[in-house]
Amino acid sequence: MRKRPSRALVPALAASALFLAAGCSADPGQSSAAARTPDAGASATTTANSDQPLAVAAAPAAAATSTAVARPGTAGGKARKTSLKVKSYDSHTRRAVISAVAKGTSSPSPTGTPTPAGTATPSRTAVGDVIASAPAPGAPDGLLAKVTKVIGETADGTEVQTAPTTLDTLLGGDDAKGTVPVDPASFDVERLLPDVKVSWAKTGDIHSGPEGTKVPLGSLRVDVATKVATAEGAPASADASVSGFVQVKPEVDFSYGGGASTAATASTASGPGEAYLGVSGDWTSQWALKGRAGATAKPVRLPFAKLHADPVLQVGPIPVVVNLDLTCYFEISGDGRVTVDVEQDLKGDFKAGGTFGTAAGWTPVNESHMDSSPVRTSVTTAGSVKAALGAQATVGLYGAVGVTADLAPYLRGEAAGTVTATTPVGSGTKSDVAASGSWALYGGLDLNGTLQIQLAIFGTPVIQHAIPLGTLHREWKLADGKM
Repeated sequence: MRKRPSRALVPALAASALFLAAGCSADPGQSSAAARTPDAGASATTTANSDQPLAVAAAPAAAATSTAVARPGTAGGKARKTSLKVKSYDSHTRRAVISAVAKGTSSPSPTGTPTPAGTATPSRTAVGDVIASAPAPGAPDGLLAKVTKVIGETADGTEVQTAPTTLDTLLGGDDAKGTVPVDPASFDVERLLPDVKVSWAKTGDIHSGPEGTKVPLGSLRVDVATKVATAEGAPASADASVSGFVQVKPEVDFSYGGGASTAATASTASGPGEAYLGVSGDWTSQWALKGRAGATAKPVRLPFAKLHADPVLQVGPIPVVVNLDLTCYFEISGDGRVTVDVEQDLKGDFKAGGTFGTAAGWTPVNESHMDSSPVRTSVTTAGSVKAALGAQATVGLYGAVGVTADLAPYLRGEAAGTVTATTPVGSGTKSDVAASGSWALYGGLDLNGTLQIQLAIFGTPVIQHAIPLGTLHREWKLADGKM
């Protein structure tokens, strides 16, 4: 079980952020055909018609504890909202306690799956039920589970045995597609270095962070300033410092196309015809590296903050829990005894994820567009240095990581002698250079990552091994010359 970082951002995790998580499945052979009375708290309407795409949006605050139930393989057994609540869950035994107590009542109310004929007989949670729940006690990543056994009644509700299942058992032949921003206030923050500051802004003129820090609406900013220790095996001692910030406006991209399920029999789920899961957003970074960087040819990574959020994505009546992690870091490498004074500003966007189609299976999506603002650099003494300020993002469903993406904008300098250069990038203005020897300065970015086996949670064929996203590598010359 993942150890949670202490919450550093005050607002409670609004069920308005992105996705919902968890996992449990079942033995379809034990499915009960018993019908049940519609739940007093359940929605009076069923899922949208299969020819109408399901709405995809950030779940409203009222859905923070929402639950959907389906009974695959029965007429009228499509997913619907219900007043059922997951009172507790044990991830080791996969046992859950399900409460069916509706508001204003003191005893359990029946769940909401109708009989094939439209009539119903009272019963409680039954074998074969598929439950999707927002984060709940014992299931901080949300719960997606199929009931395999009803153990009995307790003071809190019905105790059931569950097993992992997949989203296609709930979404069936429906289609859904949407991009949902993650509420910046919903992130838990673990500071890995002393001088790390976190800021964010959201609608309603709500702001958190150091006074005077300006952050665009919906964005999260992490500032850092620290000394750089000499890398083990470096050819010289170091007295350098790094400072700057990463600002990101994260979004989760989700889609499901039930084309393959529409032809399936009523008792089986055949998986989607297409699916997509990814992370995207706007990116801004500004950073500086100053001093004698006693680094090595092998990159040294310095993580300075870890962030985690479990936004809930409302897909029709179904709460889908998405788990999003961000790790912000500096990375430095060098060759020789190099003294630097480097600054760089970058703005752009990125998109990384995995897309599924029945013909090609899972394939990577990997995009980024960045623009450099004017930079200043000074490289002294023969050698080279490369410094990046990046972020690694992972996105998954119900506690299972599906996509890992690493975005690392960087600056690379090479010198034989002493160089000082000021270059307005893209302006066409000639560089102001004072140097002795030859020099070259490059800006660039790397974007890479992997697709994980857990993406099978969509109901697609199991990925036999991690699939590399492939490396998106761009580098552009900022300036060069000889003296």
